[in-house]
Amino acid sequence: MIRQARPEDTDAILDVWLLASLQAHDFVPAAYWWQQQEQMRARYLPSAEVWVCEREGYIQGFIALADNYLAALFVRPDCQQKGIGRALMATAKRRRKQLILNVYCENDIAVNFYRQHGFTVTDESTDPGTGQPQLCMGFNTAL
Repeated sequence: MIRQARPEDTDAILDVWLLASLQAHDFVPAAYWWQQQEQMRARYLPSAEVWVCEREGYIQGFIALADNYLAALFVRPDCQQKGIGRALMATAKRRRKQLILNVYCENDIAVNFYRQHGFTVTDESTDPGTGQPQLCMGFNTAL
């Protein structure tokens, strides 16, 4: 079931984010992700529209939307390949006609996932927090 996040979901959302970030971004020192947890809790999640995928009584993935920016799409590593990412992406596309996002160039799985969902590369830059190269990708249902 996909539903809007509630305040009591925050710890579970942060667990999903941390586990998935550590797995998907092994090219970034793990300490970076641990240090970002409080900023996620205090700044990023409260400023976004967050939707969770809850199955079997626990949160297995989430998306965070800030205007037309897909700020996050994460699925617990032990829950991947079960359609959760696709369901979350469908929710994002229903809620927004245009979406942009940033994804690390080295995160091939995510880059391919977004391409499969109609996103195209619009720009390249360097993430100021990690120094890693990233792609800016966009999706527009009007095209």
